[in-house]
Amino acid sequence: MDTRIHGYARVSSKEQNEARQINAFKELGISDRDIYVDKVSGKSFDRPEYRRLLNAIRKGDLVVILSLDRLGRNYTEIQEQWRYISDELGADIRVLDMPLLDTRTNRDTIDRRFISDLVLQILSYVAAKERENIKIRQAQGIANAKIQGVHLGRPRIERPSQWAEIYAQWKDKKITAKAAMQILNLKANTFYKFVNEERMAE
Repeated sequence: MDTRIHGYARVSSKEQNEARQINAFKELGISDRDIYVDKVSGKSFDRPEYRRLLNAIRKGDLVVILSLDRLGRNYTEIQEQWRYISDELGADIRVLDMPLLDTRTNRDTIDRRFISDLVLQILSYVAAKERENIKIRQAQGIANAKIQGVHLGRPRIERPSQWAEIYAQWKDKKITAKAAMQILNLKANTFYKFVNEERMAE
């Protein structure tokens, strides 16, 4: 039976472009039907195209990925998926960004297999640490922006000029919440957000 070559690409969000990964697969002659692309977070392995890939793999097939972190976002998941594909499914794996990680060339001798396994462990750990560092940098950036007074997210809605008067009437039950929202031209969630702020300040 001829070896079937599969390409798997993943981008972390719908805004990211998977073209670089797909182009790399096509340069190897991988057909469109054998290229699987997920546009979801790699936080978990509940990915439809990845599941399709695993179901399509047969013993002796080759799975190609551009970089090691396409298999997962942490050290444990990368290791587990690598072992599952290579040991349980009996397929080979090739990482284009790291030529040493190619099970076809490292299966012949114990020394080469050992080196490949060692590199896999180191690189999967580095990939996981890099993602942790990115999250830390993002959190630090948000914290610094808040300190500097930079507002992140949706623009803050200012209270209408009539707010104090209408709020007092509503609080005294002189008008209904619906009437107050109509007068102030506010949606229910915004109205009650302002109400909660008033109550916390009282």
